[in-house]
Amino acid sequence: MQILQLTDPHLYGKASGNLRGVETDSSLRHVLDDALGPQAEHEAIHPCRYSAILVTGDVVQDDPSGYLRFKSILGRLQTQVLCIPGNHDEPDAMRHSLRGAPFEYCGTHPIGDWQFIMLDTCNPGHVGGRMTPGELARLDATLAASPAHAFVCMHHHPIAMGSRWLDDVGLANAEEFWGVIDAHPHVRGIAWGHVHQAYEGQRKGVRLFATPSTCAQFLPQSDRYALDSRPPAYRRFELRANGTIDSEVRWVDTMPLLQVATR
Repeated sequence: MQILQLTDPHLYGKASGNLRGVETDSSLRHVLDDALGPQAEHEAIHPCRYSAILVTGDVVQDDPSGYLRFKSILGRLQTQVLCIPGNHDEPDAMRHSLRGAPFEYCGTHPIGDWQFIMLDTCNPGHVGGRMTPGELARLDATLAASPAHAFVCMHHHPIAMGSRWLDDVGLANAEEFWGVIDAHPHVRGIAWGHVHQAYEGQRKGVRLFATPSTCAQFLPQSDRYALDSRPPAYRRFELRANGTIDSEVRWVDTMPLLQVATR
């Protein structure tokens, strides 16, 4: 089963909106051209080779009108688009704007031999994340109810990324999260966004994946905020019936970027 992960597109209501030197609308479209085929192909309704598309937060850059732009870009695909909010999203506006197929907001989604658990880690008023007691209980109950291979998606990182400034805005109650995960050995993978960089690791047999943004990237292993020169990207997963995972990040380096700005 082929799965596509997109994260942190940071769209605005206008196509010309740019973040950190990248025009986010055209960057997302260019990434989709690479992942799905030429723009002309995915403008019309047609079958998609991915069983699902995972969108792991920061769909917009503090601009809820960007959800309509996101909907117009991905809304014609004939596959599920499973979405969760990030710290730059407005969850109520996102839930309202992305009602109806192919979009799904949070929740749990069985596909084949797998179930995808889409978690809300937003902590209103904070850049960093936190899982509410209710969301932790939902995760625990969902995992207890089904022995299917579980793939968990979230926005905020539940492990240290080795960047002091980023790790100050990760998942605040990560220990509680790992307490639930550790109780369910059929969790096979966890993927997140937020960090604008690639990472692969493993913890107690669970594969861990951070995925770069479809726009600009952060410099790995930097104690202070810094941008990387790497281009937009996405991640592809191959999930097998035996619970194993293959994955790769594809950097879309033919995208003509604007001059990268610094803060």
